[in-house]
Amino acid sequence: MKIKTRFAPSPTGYLHVGSVRTALYSWLLSRHLDGKFVLRIEDTDKKRSTQEAIDIITDSMNWLGLDWNEGPYLQTKRFDRYNSMINQMLENGKAYRCYCSKKRLEALRIAQIAKGEKPRYDNYCRNNQHNLEQCSVVRFRNPQEGSVIFKDEIRGLIKVSNSELDDLIIRRSDGSPTYNFCVVIDDLDMEITHVVRGEDHINNTPRQINILNALKAPIPKYAHLSMILGSDGKKLSKRHGAISVMQYRDDGYLPEALLNYLVRLGWSHNDQEIFSLEQMKTLFTFNAISKSASAFNNEKLLWLNHYYINHLPPENIATYLSWHIKKQGINTSNGPSLVEIIKLLGKRCKTLKEMASFCRYFYEEFKEFDADMAKKYLRPLDRKPLEILRTKLSLISEWNVENIHQVLKNITITSGIGMRQIMMPLRVAVTGGGQSPSIDITVYTIGQQRTLTRIDRALKFITTHNI
Repeated sequence: MKIKTRFAPSPTGYLHVGSVRTALYSWLLSRHLDGKFVLRIEDTDKKRSTQEAIDIITDSMNWLGLDWNEGPYLQTKRFDRYNSMINQMLENGKAYRCYCSKKRLEALRIAQIAKGEKPRYDNYCRNNQHNLEQCSVVRFRNPQEGSVIFKDEIRGLIKVSNSELDDLIIRRSDGSPTYNFCVVIDDLDMEITHVVRGEDHINNTPRQINILNALKAPIPKYAHLSMILGSDGKKLSKRHGAISVMQYRDDGYLPEALLNYLVRLGWSHNDQEIFSLEQMKTLFTFNAISKSASAFNNEKLLWLNHYYINHLPPENIATYLSWHIKKQGINTSNGPSLVEIIKLLGKRCKTLKEMASFCRYFYEEFKEFDADMAKKYLRPLDRKPLEILRTKLSLISEWNVENIHQVLKNITITSGIGMRQIMMPLRVAVTGGGQSPSIDITVYTIGQQRTLTRIDRALKFITTHNI
């Protein structure tokens, strides 16, 4: 049997990390077993579904590298197919029309709650037709005896009595099919063998299995993933990390880091923490998925991102960094290559957004000196070290890190000025602030002429601000 999985998000908002973990696990299962992966957009909620949300879903999947073999299918393009199946079920008695008004159903619900009963439809129209002049919905004729028994690939055997399930609506009064029915027909038509989804869908599974049984259709295997919680044990929210996946891109995270982090939220392989995508595909199995909820930890994700910045090929990272640099409007035509920047700033920067912001002084002139750093290191007593530095640096005929380092070292020996008294004024002069990589490497990367020009600017600043 050829394995076929699917990811079926609703385009009613952004794609957050919980949905992406579901997509990742479903994708990994298909890739591990050399199967197929389907992307399906469940947009039956016409009022809330938007094209923008659909675009975000596909953009997110592409950014993460979770490719699909089929799709994206849109449920709204398949309404004729759903209604054809519903009409067949009406003809063979597997479904029936319900003419109950909203007023009657609401009164029924209130009465059942008052009695301490579980609210459910009372089958008023199951065997009788009433008020034929009124518009109707279509309900599935759910079995009234026996139980639905299925093996969840993560949770084991699950049994639900049919007496607990009411006759759910499969077509609304406006003629539109409902979610639970569309899912069944899609999984049937697309030959889905394994359904991987969140535990919030467990209650839907017995209903969907009964519909499949009524259609004499094969039943896929089901795997329901536990929730992702915040670090405080509460439901994941925006402050925990339940933000759009594309926000992680915008904030400077690498897709490799996010996927590595998400795969470990419920799945493990011994004590291993770092997984390439190829390793995930090779090692992933259902039996290593935990039944327990996982806690989202932003600090761990940031640590992984820093790891990948320093361990992926710089040429690969440069593609992502280029996007951030363009977004921040930095002109890189005059300065080092992005590969050099990544090697230079990788240890210092934990996100690509931070790196893009940090590297600006390698390409463009800064508007002003950091006020606190200038007050501390661009004082009258710092004039002499800077003047000596300017003279010595201007005499270097071969501009390289070794020669720059030797100049700095010689000045400390011949002038008696401490290294910090040399480095910090120079750092502020050439970068505008108090932080940078090793000063000799920084000065080399900025370039000889720009370094001299910036020292001149710092000397002028000392004069004009200390009159």
